[in-house]
Amino acid sequence: MEQNRNAFRNGMRDGLPIGLGYFAVSFSLGIAAKNAGLTWLQGFFASALCTASAGEYAGFSMIAACATYLEIAIVTLITNARYLLMSCALSQRFSPDTPMIHRFIMAHFVTDEFFGITIARPGYLNPFYTYGAVCIGWPCWSIGTALGVVAGNLLPVRIVSAFSVALYGMFLAIIIPPARKNKVVAGLIVICFVFSFLFTKLPVVSNLSSGTRTILLTVSISALAAALFPVKEGENPNEG
Repeated sequence: MEQNRNAFRNGMRDGLPIGLGYFAVSFSLGIAAKNAGLTWLQGFFASALCTASAGEYAGFSMIAACATYLEIAIVTLITNARYLLMSCALSQRFSPDTPMIHRFIMAHFVTDEFFGITIARPGYLNPFYTYGAVCIGWPCWSIGTALGVVAGNLLPVRIVSAFSVALYGMFLAIIIPPARKNKVVAGLIVICFVFSFLFTKLPVVSNLSSGTRTILLTVSISALAAALFPVKEGENPNEG
């Protein structure tokens, strides 16, 4: 029991900076939710239940484009697919006698940041360490989104537009570092931009919904890249 308390406190300590960062990012995400027509309560529960910046942004964009439930589900699944791999990696670090309920709870709260600090722990993973980090980061993420929606309804249009740009800045911060280290990643990003534009102009595909176009481009370009540029075992995918 004392070991779990210590793990929980350590998790809260390590989760504090993550929570502060989550609050800033989710506030901008709330602006996107507001632009998609969500209320602050809907934005709160969207973040509380999804806890994924890129996945939520993709979902909000699909809602704004009046996509179908199936399109939203597929895009969210594709965007969050990396969490499947992270969950598999975490499952190998559990003690064999770890109850299944802990495995399910931790799987729900797998994010890039929580995964990073959890997988770095030595030895078997103690779920209470992750719970400590989650109890700080999760409320910050959900409340930040709700406040972003409220601010989007109160602030002038120009300021709301400025906060909307901040979210794009976050995505640029995600794609630029690996693109600078890996020419393949940089080339694929350019190809994605080009084909996203072309798909809005070319006959036939331009008549598809934006959600369907996003699914087609995401699956086809990622599959082609995996076939042409496979990552060899032991190779760092961020270098190339």
